[in-house]
Amino acid sequence: MNLNYKLLGIHIAVVVLFAIISVLYFKPVLQGEVIYQSDIVQYNGMAKERNDLKEETGHESYWTNSAFGGMPTYQLGANYSNNYIKSLDKVLRFLPRPADYVFLYLVSFYILMLVLKVDYRIAFLGAIAFGFSTYFIIILGVGHNAKAHAIAYFPLVVAGILLVFRKKYLWGTILSAVALSLEICANHPQMTYYLLLLILILGVIYLVDAIKKKEIPHFFKAVGLLLVAVVISILTNASNLLATQEYAKWSTRGKSDLTFNADGSEKDTSLSLDKEYITYYSYGVVESLDLLVPRLFGGASAEKLGKDSETYDYMVSQGYPLNVVKSISNSLPTYWGSQPGTAAPAYVGVIMVFLFILGIFLVKGKLKWTLVGGVIMSLFLSWGKNFGLLTDFMIDYFPLYDKFRAVSSIQVILELCIPILGIMGLAKFFNSEVSKEEKWNALKWSGIILGGLFVILYLGKSALFDFVGAYDVQMRQSYGKDIMNKIIEDRKILYTKDLIRSFLFTSASFFTLWLFFKEKLKKNIAVGVLIVLVAVDLIGVDTRYVNSDSFKDSKTMDTPFTETSADAEILKDTSDYRVFDLSQGLNGARASYFFNSIGGYHAAKPRRLQELYEYQIAKNNVEVLNMLNVKYLLRPDNNGNLSVSINPNANGSAWFVSNLKKVSSDDDAMKALDSLNTIEEAVVDTAIFSDLANEPDNFKVDSLANIELITKTPDYLKYSTTNKNNGFAVFSEMYYPEGWNVTIDSKEVPQYRVNYAFRGLEVPAGTHTIEFKFEPGIVKTGNAIMLGGNVLLLLLIIGGVAYQFKYRAKE
Repeated sequence: MNLNYKLLGIHIAVVVLFAIISVLYFKPVLQGEVIYQSDIVQYNGMAKERNDLKEETGHESYWTNSAFGGMPTYQLGANYSNNYIKSLDKVLRFLPRPADYVFLYLVSFYILMLVLKVDYRIAFLGAIAFGFSTYFIIILGVGHNAKAHAIAYFPLVVAGILLVFRKKYLWGTILSAVALSLEICANHPQMTYYLLLLILILGVIYLVDAIKKKEIPHFFKAVGLLLVAVVISILTNASNLLATQEYAKWSTRGKSDLTFNADGSEKDTSLSLDKEYITYYSYGVVESLDLLVPRLFGGASAEKLGKDSETYDYMVSQGYPLNVVKSISNSLPTYWGSQPGTAAPAYVGVIMVFLFILGIFLVKGKLKWTLVGGVIMSLFLSWGKNFGLLTDFMIDYFPLYDKFRAVSSIQVILELCIPILGIMGLAKFFNSEVSKEEKWNALKWSGIILGGLFVILYLGKSALFDFVGAYDVQMRQSYGKDIMNKIIEDRKILYTKDLIRSFLFTSASFFTLWLFFKEKLKKNIAVGVLIVLVAVDLIGVDTRYVNSDSFKDSKTMDTPFTETSADAEILKDTSDYRVFDLSQGLNGARASYFFNSIGGYHAAKPRRLQELYEYQIAKNNVEVLNMLNVKYLLRPDNNGNLSVSINPNANGSAWFVSNLKKVSSDDDAMKALDSLNTIEEAVVDTAIFSDLANEPDNFKVDSLANIELITKTPDYLKYSTTNKNNGFAVFSEMYYPEGWNVTIDSKEVPQYRVNYAFRGLEVPAGTHTIEFKFEPGIVKTGNAIMLGGNVLLLLLIIGGVAYQFKYRAKE
């Protein structure tokens, strides 16, 4: 087996070209600018305490005090020993962000096409189509980096699986193990879960095919080898997986034990997340047509149309101030689909849809039906509450499906499947072994199907749609009836313009393939034309939403929040306290950037803090703020500027209580907080902490009893206590049952959850030193497992290379 150095050189050149293309699309990075990603701004606020500590001391803290009253850093960029897969991933992402993710999109899909034995030129076309699919670019614009990261490895995982099923057992297993390890390392469980749904479809279809062809032994051998790859990938990511699993139970993704809602109504306790919350972002059934016509439903929630809009012309004619006209016309609410809002349409490219239909006609076999099944599955599930029968079934009966929200994002699967089958179809069209009749029928019917759809949408525009969005009633109150009518006119214009645009790109693609079919155009030229068409089509839409205007000076991201006079006033206080930013509630990390805050920004907040907010703080129960040690509140004035209010009744870092109020459920604990005097009383659930059931209800607290915080770092707290009597102390720290080791005078003691979410401790009479150390055993265990997993992966790779050399030597 001789290595084809010429072909190897071509592949290397293609990879280099991918790197150049990725950087050129985000060319401001060459001037040191960075893309302004709103979610990353929030992440930087959340992770600042952890990052600062790491930079100053080199110490990796797995707990932060700066957000949500305290939480693990497992989902805030925590690093683990022996995480060599993460090191490999960093090598692969050598380009500046976010060009690195686009590079991964392109290379990963290109490798998949090569595994499918597609000519490198057509594979290049497919990589461009996949990599610049609008949704994949948009998520980079808003900072969904982990999501993009996970999606980028989708094709690589599929490539490994297909190799195994093609009886390339050794290299298929190696590629699967590496790709799955990288996929899990990307740390976006929702995206990985959706990929597993596609793999499940693949497995069922391949099993049916194996039964028909009487290849059951091969099927189960392939499955067995893939399970080996899965096990290795899990082992190489053990620390993160174990820590995430542990925290998930304590987060909003875990099930609550409360049986009533904040408004007193009965709570559905069978689900991790509420169905309404899960399906809040649901694609409209007809809205899915924006996969092939980008602004059929108005595009983004706010489109920058400027002078090219009816609204602009109308407002100018009516004498509106020019600054008001520009402000409105540069942020027109053109979107009128079913979702609450969207950053951009999930446009997959009309050319790829055209080729996908072509592929349905030309491609044969089980992989085609896997891809078609993947498209149907992801499309139906993306409709969420608009296809309640299927969605409710998945939520109620399918494992883990109720852990994820924003079901519309499952369309990432069809955004993978459409270009795969489209490129396979194109490769078949260029294959001389396929009959002329078959090619013509496929081309003809693909054109008729899409062309007929365009005609229906064009002629039936007024009859089919009213162009009125779900929130137009509220917007009409803000903009006025006349301006709102003009906005609707702009929606109609966008509909027509982009419909014609998609028709022209489809026609150009059809004509290109027709010329090749008629032997008036050579294959290389036809492929080159299609590459240009696909690139112009997709990048033309992408740059509407992510372009050079999306970039800022790097300092903007390094210092995402500007210190205000209110912040400066609070920072003069060097004692221990928390801040509550009323302008953001629990959903914003600005305060976390400067202070220890009870707010933050994360998809999986600590569940008990979220419930305290909904059931108590939102109802103005200031006692809960007191026991959170919220000393300062930031309030927005009429101009949006922040001012400081001092809460003089904050309980401090810790205090002795005189009474234990014993309850037997979370319901009772939450209700007890309604009228609890937190400085004197503490609520404890004796159904969970049964050793307190027989303890006294009352404790004597004299004027000399004292607890003083001596040292506080993210994962270490030290207190000194003085009390003539045995006492019970409450700490203004969030109770987390795993990892915290508590000692009194170096002797380990149990901690208790009190007041629904806080730490409590029995403290004997006298003078003592209390220490809390966050030393998560789950991390130590995971690091040891990861080392073993990486050794296994390395041995598998070495074995594969050795076998290859031995095999070549025999030839």
